[in-house]
Amino acid sequence: MATIRLWTREELILAFNLYLKITFGKTHSRNPKIIELASLIDRTPSSIVMRLGNFASIDPFHINRGISGLKNGMNQVQPIWDEFFHNQEELIFLSEQILAQKQNISIEDKYEDILFDIKNLKGEDVLRTVKTRVNQSVFRQMILSNYNNRCAISGIDIPELLLASDIIPWSKDEEHRLNPENGICFSALYDKAFDKGFIGINVNHEIILSDTIKKKKNTEFYLKYFNPIENQKIITAQKYCPRKEFLEYHLDTIFNKEIDLEIKPA
Repeated sequence: MATIRLWTREELILAFNLYLKITFGKTHSRNPKIIELASLIDRTPSSIVMRLGNFASIDPFHINRGISGLKNGMNQVQPIWDEFFHNQEELIFLSEQILAQKQNISIEDKYEDILFDIKNLKGEDVLRTVKTRVNQSVFRQMILSNYNNRCAISGIDIPELLLASDIIPWSKDEEHRLNPENGICFSALYDKAFDKGFIGINVNHEIILSDTIKKKKNTEFYLKYFNPIENQKIITAQKYCPRKEFLEYHLDTIFNKEIDLEIKPA
């Protein structure tokens, strides 16, 4: 009689890592990302799909939609889910460290494109910087996936042109830095406009324009890039919609702050 190989904590963490990154509706055994993870941990793609289904069964998004997911096995994944939502930064970074180890590559080499300038850092500064940038990269993957790799305003679907915009800035709220409800996928223009308070998103997910940007209403760029989007609803997220409290924070503290847009002579 064949023995059943129980899932280890590391394997469950890797499955959760994939659950956060995978595009909604693509959790099937033919998905290359699922096949890749199955190969890394010597499991079948079908078993990975089942674990993703277990995570879906405890995900409030699916529960609120009345979808039960795969409840058999949910007790195994619940501790990982709870650990993430109580200590997001630690678990995300740990999951990436485990994944890099399985891929036989160091975390520094895997993320070389965003860690190329840390050679002069020493001691705790190195780990802190690596951890922050890796977590920010994973957050970006989560947010792009949540918006099906499309800008929530323009619909641009070229990942290289997309950013994960924090609703509450990274520096202002450690608890929710990696919360997918605290991010919206924007192209670079609207990311910067949102970050600087030129545009806001109200609790109905409609785009509102600041008084500052409206001062440019007679310019060609305003008519082309801002006038058409006023009161437009942003694209609906696949799973995690922007949290009401986060949007209210942005409207109260960042949106519509007076900024001098005039170009001053040098």
